[in-house]
Amino acid sequence: MTIKNTPPFNALVFKTQCTLPQLGAHVGHVAKDMYQEAARIGVMPTGPIQWNYYGIDGKPETVFTLEIVLPIQEKDVVTEGFEWKQIPSFKCVSIMHEGPWANLPQTYQKAIGELYANGLSMTKDCREIYINMDFENQENNVTQVQIGIN
Repeated sequence: MTIKNTPPFNALVFKTQCTLPQLGAHVGHVAKDMYQEAARIGVMPTGPIQWNYYGIDGKPETVFTLEIVLPIQEKDVVTEGFEWKQIPSFKCVSIMHEGPWANLPQTYQKAIGELYANGLSMTKDCREIYINMDFENQENNVTQVQIGIN
């Protein structure tokens, strides 16, 4: 686990309100659509897809904001179906998760335990950066988990 302050970046953004059980409805197809839109409008992706969660508390019934973002080089682009936004810097603890996304809760538990053991307090915001997505063999997934801290 490392403490970091991520830099701001430009992104194509898909935004929705949802609960934890509803997350599966957005897996795969939103990212594919974002890459297709980036190619259509001729913008340069500069990083992997990430999911940014705002107001999440780990309870299945809590409604929170989900932003699925594709970092891009360009500013103020006009796009269909997505919005352009500058994603702000983010103070967080970061931990790598390798393997199936079904095991992400254990990675979060480990990170939160270490966070509190080090006297840090967390926010209700977190990010997952999908460094490698393998839908056929999830053992190959590599995800960087970032948990917001005060």
